[in-house]
Amino acid sequence: MTAGGVPARAGVVGGGQMGAGVVHALLLAGSEVVVLERDEDSAQSAIARVQRSCDKSVERGKLDDAAEPMGRLSATTDAADLADCGLVVEAVPEDETLKRETLQRVEAVIAADAALASNTSSISLDALATSLAHPERFFGLHFFNPVPASKLVEIIIAGATDGAWRERAVRWVGEGLGKTPVVVADSPGFASSRLGVALGLEAIRMLESGVASAEDIDAAMSLGYGHPMGPLKLTDLVGLDTRLGIARYLERELGPRFAPPQLLIDLVEQGHHGRKTGRGFYDWTAEKQEKSS
Repeated sequence: MTAGGVPARAGVVGGGQMGAGVVHALLLAGSEVVVLERDEDSAQSAIARVQRSCDKSVERGKLDDAAEPMGRLSATTDAADLADCGLVVEAVPEDETLKRETLQRVEAVIAADAALASNTSSISLDALATSLAHPERFFGLHFFNPVPASKLVEIIIAGATDGAWRERAVRWVGEGLGKTPVVVADSPGFASSRLGVALGLEAIRMLESGVASAEDIDAAMSLGYGHPMGPLKLTDLVGLDTRLGIARYLERELGPRFAPPQLLIDLVEQGHHGRKTGRGFYDWTAEKQEKSS
């Protein structure tokens, strides 16, 4: 263990936007981190993503020097390199089949006393656990975007999760990562996604029917209810494709109140996924161009 209580060596599977944020959090907690990607190009992109995140922390005065934590980061395409990790967090896209396959692949190489966690924002942990030989050391660690700035991690306890691992996960999040843990039982959408998606979908319906502009809907929630950002801007940040996938899952599990609005479906089909593509409910083109320059 590091001084902060998190494992001395940790792994993250998937170095996309969320995965890179989880890597960042683990690096700042003192862990040596290895990120597993599908190919070498993706591995190098993950490293670059974490570097940008650490550089931003330096600019904001949250980190003195990016070189030291980045020196504890490595990337690989070989799952065997996760063998000596005390914790591995799966952060691949929100697809149940992909997550099952990824978790099985990781479980086959990690030590018997290592923890396995999923960063899923909505998929049942019990469903994912059925593919595991040792579900007692499996739980959810649902991080929030942007991970470096977010103070919350939702810990999801599956039916087979052992109580000792539950307590360890709470300690890792609170003492190790310096974030606030909330513990929830496994259920569709857990607590945060279920409530957040419900609000986001209603905001999209309001925009779709001309109740108000995206800016005014968001301002109503930010200024009227104290939300750090409005539900439409948050959807852009999370990704419209991600939110659509969660909505469809919740619709299947919980009923038609989570049916996605046609506007959301249309934007995703047009390739407008939010901030990451340059357009969603807002225009992010200028920011995207600045990042690529």
